[in-house]
Amino acid sequence: MNDLLDKGAVLQRDKETYAIAPHIPAGLISSDQLRKLADVADRYKVSAIKITAAQRIALVGLKEEDIDSAWDDLGMSPGAAIGLCVRSIKTCPGTTFCKRGFRDSVSLGLKLDDRYHGMNLPNKLKIGVSGCANSCSDNHTRDIGLMGMPKGWAVFVGGKGGTKPRLGDRLVINIPDDKVLDLVDDIVKLYASNADGKERLGSYIDRIGFEEFKSMIDLDKYTK
Repeated sequence: MNDLLDKGAVLQRDKETYAIAPHIPAGLISSDQLRKLADVADRYKVSAIKITAAQRIALVGLKEEDIDSAWDDLGMSPGAAIGLCVRSIKTCPGTTFCKRGFRDSVSLGLKLDDRYHGMNLPNKLKIGVSGCANSCSDNHTRDIGLMGMPKGWAVFVGGKGGTKPRLGDRLVINIPDDKVLDLVDDIVKLYASNADGKERLGSYIDRIGFEEFKSMIDLDKYTK
């Protein structure tokens, strides 16, 4: 089973077939990659092609014996859809495409993806990057949420869904583009070093208190 998880294969409800979802940084995919996905879906007669909430495209209904050859045919790497690690970096169109965007969420999302995707942590960690307050990347319910504003980035921490959903706490606002990556680094390192086993970031914040968490990050170097 661990071998299948390493291959990004997720057992489906029928307990017989699997889904795979290639990594698609920032949700941007080429026409050639789309053709490959369609060709592989036809070749292995998948039961569904599903666009996921994490901006991936899943091929659902693969037989176990077809998983390796399907990945070979795709020529793409698996997305980190399972396990205790950094999952997808959900990214909106931002100023690259959207008329409402204040900040370049696509560029920042790609940098975050390159730095963190798949990184092992105490529990899963999801990041949302929205170019404006419309929050199309659900930044308020991500473990780390970045929201573009006219003067910089607002940073939220501790959001999540689940049976006990939690809105992220607003850590700081107006962080410049050239400092936001370093701030995310500090948050990830703090969480990785101090959270208990399998404790989500929001649970860690609730355990120690938000003000204590906030005091453990030198915010002055990002705001002055």
